[in-house]
Amino acid sequence: MVYILETELSGKKSIYFALTKIYGIGNFNAEIICKKLGFSVNHKLSKLTDDQIFKFIKLVETSNLIINNDLKKSKILLAKKLVQIKTYRGIRKLRGLPIRGQRTHTNAKTCRKIR
Repeated sequence: MVYILETELSGKKSIYFALTKIYGIGNFNAEIICKKLGFSVNHKLSKLTDDQIFKFIKLVETSNLIINNDLKKSKILLAKKLVQIKTYRGIRKLRGLPIRGQRTHTNAKTCRKIR
């Protein structure tokens, strides 16, 4: 196990798939990071040296990526703001209904909160 950016990553996995386990880094960003650092997508995470891990952390810090707890906090603050200013999305979120226009007559019965 390798501990990078507040996340435990499996050393058995390739770098590409291990990076997607970090909250806020998806497939696209993982591929870009691998290309910038010159890593092969199939290279195992356990075979990285300390210097390479340090370069990876520096690259993520200098880029404009919001990851882990910062991203979670910003999402929560956005949801609270929507509820506070009583937007349509905020009211739907408060009631536990689908926010983005999904059908509620026959679907989305599991997302409704029973009161």
